[in-house]
Amino acid sequence: MSTTPRKTSSLGIYHVIYRGVDKQRIFEDEQDCDKFLSMLRKYRSECDYKVLAYCLMSNHIHLLMGTGGMPLGQIFQHIATSFAIWYNIKYQRVGHLFQARFISEPVHDASHLLIVIRYIHRNPVKVRICSDPGQYRYSSFKDYFDNDLIDAKIVLDLVSKDFFWSFNRTENDDQCMDIDQEAPRVLTDDIASKIMRDISGCSCAAEFQKLTPANRNKALREMRRVGISAKQANRITGISYKLIRKIIYPVK
Repeated sequence: MSTTPRKTSSLGIYHVIYRGVDKQRIFEDEQDCDKFLSMLRKYRSECDYKVLAYCLMSNHIHLLMGTGGMPLGQIFQHIATSFAIWYNIKYQRVGHLFQARFISEPVHDASHLLIVIRYIHRNPVKVRICSDPGQYRYSSFKDYFDNDLIDAKIVLDLVSKDFFWSFNRTENDDQCMDIDQEAPRVLTDDIASKIMRDISGCSCAAEFQKLTPANRNKALREMRRVGISAKQANRITGISYKLIRKIIYPVK
C-alpha cells in the first residue's frame, strides 16, 4: 500500500513527532535523553538541518527542524537508527524502537512558527508533568538562547527574548499536530511508570518484558487495580495491548 506524500514547507521548516512503537517508552532515564540529544548534535552537519525547538517526552519526541537538501526521512534514518542500536544494546532488547513512519506538518509563516515552538515547549505542562515549561529539563525552552543545539537566530529576528519567554509561558488553546487526541490522563506516564517499577520490581520496560508470565500477569492486574489503563500499561511496559486486555479482563 502506498503512503500519503508528505506536505512540504515553503520555509523548509517542519514540526516532527517520532514515537515509540506501540507507544511504548523510549526514554527510561536521563542517559537515554542525553544520548538522543547527542545524536541530534552529531548529524547536524552531515544531514544539513537546524533544530529550532525540541521536547523529549517518555514515549515520543517533538522536534521543530529546518531542513536543507536532505529529506526528513533520510535525516531520521540516521538519527533514529543510531539511537535504536545504542538503546537495544543498553537494554539487551531486539526489534524496532520507533514507529516506522514519523508524522510531520509544514510550517509556512512566522506566526505559525512561534505557535508551534510554544506548543512543543508546553507539552509537559499539557500532560501535567509540570506547571511551567521552564521546570522541564528535556525541552529547549529553559536555555533556549544559550543552547548549543538550538539555532535561535530565526526567533531573535522575529521577537525579543522577553516576548519569547512571556509568549511560551502563556496558557493557550493552540491546536497543533500531536500523537493522538486522547483526553488528559489522571496518571501521567511518568507516574504510572513509577507505580509499575514499585509493583514489579523492574526498572524499565525491557526488564518487565522478561518477567515470567505469572509474575507479569500479576503485576498487570495490580497496575489495573490502582488505575493504570490497558493502553497506558501498553505504553509503559511494551506488552501488546491485546495481551494486556486478555490478562486484566479475562473471559469467564
